[in-house]
Amino acid sequence: MKAPSTAWTERIAADEADRHAAYARTLVEIQRAKSSKYGPGRTLHRKQLAGARGTLEILDGLPEHARQGLFARPGVHPATVRMSNGAPDRQSDKVPDIRGFAVSVGGVSGPSALGGTTERQDFLLINQTYFLSADSREFMALVPAAARSPLALVGHLFGTYGPLGGFRRLREAFRGLGKPFDGYATERFDTVLPHACGAWAMRVRLTPEGAQAARPKGMSFTDDVRDRLARGPLAWTMELRFFVDEATTPIEDASRDWPEAETPVVPVGRLVLPPQDVASSADATEAHAFDPWAGLAAHRPLGEVMRARKVAYRASQQGRGIA
Repeated sequence: MKAPSTAWTERIAADEADRHAAYARTLVEIQRAKSSKYGPGRTLHRKQLAGARGTLEILDGLPEHARQGLFARPGVHPATVRMSNGAPDRQSDKVPDIRGFAVSVGGVSGPSALGGTTERQDFLLINQTYFLSADSREFMALVPAAARSPLALVGHLFGTYGPLGGFRRLREAFRGLGKPFDGYATERFDTVLPHACGAWAMRVRLTPEGAQAARPKGMSFTDDVRDRLARGPLAWTMELRFFVDEATTPIEDASRDWPEAETPVVPVGRLVLPPQDVASSADATEAHAFDPWAGLAAHRPLGEVMRARKVAYRASQQGRGIA
């Protein structure tokens, strides 16, 4: 196990601002087209599976590299959670997809990653340990094709990368999208992309607590969460995984996993959803603007994909009329 390091850096290309603005315009066009079909909604992660209210308890006795920002002192914060499918369509849960777990933590006060001050800290997690693309340039070449249809995506991959390269890229895409997913009570979620943790850099992970029974065969993810929260609480341990060096834990290459064996992991809190009727939170969580940049400067998002998300999320929120 390597020691956490503060020697991380970001590499910002001269053309980033223009590219990111163009990507945001493309995503807004996709959002507008999908909203005309399904009604107002997000560009990606359009289908909400469940929304819930709970608490995040920050633990005491954390090491210095974890004891930063939100995690600087023990306490209990209100938390809002949105669980979703990743696609721009409101498709069946049976279709292979990325599953999202967004957490917005309240009771926060301090300098904001966006300037000024903030009273919240958001983390957006998925059921993956790496991003589908190394950077936003590659990702944004895929999204418009994927938004049209699976066949258009296949055609794009083979047209761009040739027969062998297209097959390899298709296999990688389906390896991620087709990853078995049992449900929110039993799966681990990761921000995949890094955030600062004071002078250090981290990724955030949620690991389910307790021995949860498997989701009943054929039950939807929504009904599974609803039924579990009707019977009792659900809890996850929030863990931080730290940057050690550029070769092992790259900041700018989003397609690289941070290897478990070499990445320091620190449990920092417990996310608890008490028994509740998830239908009562559905409208509020759907309207909430979950955003990786909505948070403390101490936890500002890092890397090129996160910088692209800063522009894209703002544009999406404006497209939904909530910014």
